[in-house]
Amino acid sequence: MATDLIPSLAALPDLFDGGCTVTPDAWRVRRAELLELLQSELYGHLPPTPEAVTLRPVHDFTFPDDRHIMGKSYRIVTAPTGFAFRFTLVLPPGPGPWPVLIDGDGCWRYLTNDIIYDAVARGYGIAYFDRLEIAPDAGPERDTGLYLAYPDGDYAALAAWAWGYSRVVDALLTLPGVDTARIGITGHSRGGKATLLAGATDERIALTAPNNSGAAGAGCFRFPDAGAEGLEHLLSAFPYWYAARLAHYAGHQHALPFDQHMLKAAVAPRALLTTEARGDIWASPHGTYLTHLAAREAYTALGAASRIGVYYRDGEHNHTRADWGVLLDFADWQLFGKPTSRDYNAAP
Repeated sequence: MATDLIPSLAALPDLFDGGCTVTPDAWRVRRAELLELLQSELYGHLPPTPEAVTLRPVHDFTFPDDRHIMGKSYRIVTAPTGFAFRFTLVLPPGPGPWPVLIDGDGCWRYLTNDIIYDAVARGYGIAYFDRLEIAPDAGPERDTGLYLAYPDGDYAALAAWAWGYSRVVDALLTLPGVDTARIGITGHSRGGKATLLAGATDERIALTAPNNSGAAGAGCFRFPDAGAEGLEHLLSAFPYWYAARLAHYAGHQHALPFDQHMLKAAVAPRALLTTEARGDIWASPHGTYLTHLAAREAYTALGAASRIGVYYRDGEHNHTRADWGVLLDFADWQLFGKPTSRDYNAAP
């Protein structure tokens, strides 16, 4: 499989800008260049980091079973704009500190109680929020949510949602019981696109795990699977997800000065896992594997080849309990050094 992809790998934009020696210092400079390119051309620049974040407790609740698992909801208030949104935190019993996985898909019901129970039983906290409180997922209007707080930015919805993940990280860093060195993030589909951008731009995130994220996520613009979501569809159906400059490349995806291996590589050397479904052609499983191989070159150059993974299951477009099980196994391995029997580099 990898041999078959060599011509496509060679056709992707150069991760290293012609450089032969990659040191941590050189990569820091190159990573900043990649993030500037991706934000300028694809996502827009993330809104500013707030001067301060204040947490206001909303309510506590007990999950409806006999496991005595408690959840706490908070309102995050950012200064100086006063923009606010809510998130919920569930931690295992006891003082911790506990690693926490953040999910931004509170607008969907993929994160079931059973998934939360699985995570808590394995010693992980779960934080979740509704990214639609930050920016709507409908139309080009910029008259609500974060757009009112920062009306002059070039950011689009994906960048706004990625900003939301970082604000939850801000909040977690202030709370007792949270292992602040072991915070991970995940999201599905368009939420996975935002997850990957957040993980690439925020170095406090130890583990980034987009699920079935496809084009502008873990997929490949230049070499998508036949029948996969591509640049033309994104520009026609969801232009408000992207920076205005992306429209300049309509019909010319091979002229893009970037591809998604660059976003994946920008996570390096921190842990990155993409979870995929073989039957989810729209999310481009083979294109995703291509960007995985290309991004792994950066991880290898930094001596961190084992910190990037991809995992495929049978099935369709979904964020399943099994996907979370794969993520928890990867987190055990990456964050705690526990052995794993899974192959996190197998082709689809």
